[in-house]
Amino acid sequence: MPEYSSSIASKLPRTGTTIFTVMSALAKEKQALNLSQGYPGFDAPDALRERYAHYLNDERNQYAPMAGVPELREAVAADLNKRYDAGYDADTEVTITAGATQALFTAAMALVREDDEVILFTPAYDCYAPAIELAGGKPIYVQLKAPDYSVDWDEVRKVMNRKTRMILVNTPHNPTGAVLGSDDLDELEKIVTGNDIIVLSDEVYEHMVFDGKKHHSCASREALAASSMIVGSFGKTYHATGWKVGYIAGPAALMAEFRKVHQYNVFCVNHPVQLALADFMNEHPEHAAELSAFYQQKRDVFLKALEGSRFEYDPTPGTYFQLLRFGNISKEEDTEVARKWTASPGVASIPVSVFYHNPVHEHVLRFCFAKDDATLIEAAERLKTL
Repeated sequence: MPEYSSSIASKLPRTGTTIFTVMSALAKEKQALNLSQGYPGFDAPDALRERYAHYLNDERNQYAPMAGVPELREAVAADLNKRYDAGYDADTEVTITAGATQALFTAAMALVREDDEVILFTPAYDCYAPAIELAGGKPIYVQLKAPDYSVDWDEVRKVMNRKTRMILVNTPHNPTGAVLGSDDLDELEKIVTGNDIIVLSDEVYEHMVFDGKKHHSCASREALAASSMIVGSFGKTYHATGWKVGYIAGPAALMAEFRKVHQYNVFCVNHPVQLALADFMNEHPEHAAELSAFYQQKRDVFLKALEGSRFEYDPTPGTYFQLLRFGNISKEEDTEVARKWTASPGVASIPVSVFYHNPVHEHVLRFCFAKDDATLIEAAERLKTL
């Protein structure tokens, strides 16, 4: 293949291969326990896989409707309306997407205009800023306050101006596990009401909130929901991240703009998977309802096994990620430590500094505990050797 001879003016000059790909590849190379990339170490429920097989064999393998099959959109709307006392219309206010990342990207492309500013909270999931930049917008960063990674809403007000188009929130939060409270939604509602600001709310870990806490969705406030696009993930909820199916819900006027881009971005999503998910949501609502207890047990197994280690930590309030502070063990940067510890003692993690626009080295690593108990205990035993 001949080399491309002209120069390339990159649209994302600061972007390389994601840290998740890098660390998973390193874990494979070093034969380490992979607690880096956030995917479950167990399969989707048997009943869900059975429904997928059923529809594969039922000749449902052609294009699905652009917005998603009616059965799944209706199941999503019914679920949101029941849990949050909302009023989403399945036809005009819910769209099925090729995963949450596509939903976030398409929302940015549809709703962020040239020179608009979008407020992000760092550390932030790595797909947010590139989507905004590709849409012609400008990310404006507000740093969360460690160690609980809370939002300083006064800081948000300081960076707002007439160019502020959107605020992107993530609760429960990746990578920190922080969970927005009712008081946070109070502040967010005050900020956006009457200001023509859209909230893009990444809520893919909505069913993973621990210790009696509650997930406070932007869908749960009528005034806030009127300005919000809510993103969810079937992959996270049903242990099927490889299926890449999610949803977005929001006001009809915003959804109409979203679908204008969605139809050219992916057009539609895997047809038999959508039908299988609709059946499973309707027939097995207990799965999502029991997910918080399921993952809290995983978290507790991991932390119990870490007792006696030199790490410092606070039990994560949400997601399936646990932060460990390693300042008592090493003063090296977290990126170097993560690579070194993947080789020995053989546990792969994600350095939290990579989630910042300008790296903040607080000696923190993120570990995914969505694994079987034996793997979590073995990983902890290895980490205790440090």
